[in-house]
Amino acid sequence: MPAVSYDPATLKLLDLLQNNAELSTAELAAATGLSASPCWRRVNDLKEGGVIKGTVALVDAQSLGLAVNVFVHISLKQQDRASLDIFDEAVRSMPEVMECYLMTGESDYLLRVVVEDLRKYQALVIDRLTTIPCVSNIRSSFALGQVKYTTALPTTHLRK
Repeated sequence: MPAVSYDPATLKLLDLLQNNAELSTAELAAATGLSASPCWRRVNDLKEGGVIKGTVALVDAQSLGLAVNVFVHISLKQQDRASLDIFDEAVRSMPEVMECYLMTGESDYLLRVVVEDLRKYQALVIDRLTTIPCVSNIRSSFALGQVKYTTALPTTHLRK
């Protein structure tokens, strides 16, 4: 894997690609002041270096009928390796779980779940989450609206 240098042109490439991964090499080159070949090489180095992990289409949840966005706090009966592994494996198999974080503080995990409606969420809780043997407590917070959503990571801290 090539080492990645975060010079201004590379940071500009990252910012551009995080906002629109469909830009052509020619468009990226024009926006960064690089010629096409060095621009392509830098993007390729970012991919090979693991900085760019993949390219996806961001789909609007509402357009798929996924109107309910829930943040779920999960506490386990105990926080040993076996319990963590059981929970991790179970949650990975649930397509409704968009994100899952192992946490410090009051709960052990924080999940972001998207479902069609409250009935679907109730089924997820009763049929799937409560059946995981190490789960002791489930608390739900329903999002009323989305104020900000981005997938673009900040790069300002890398600029001198």
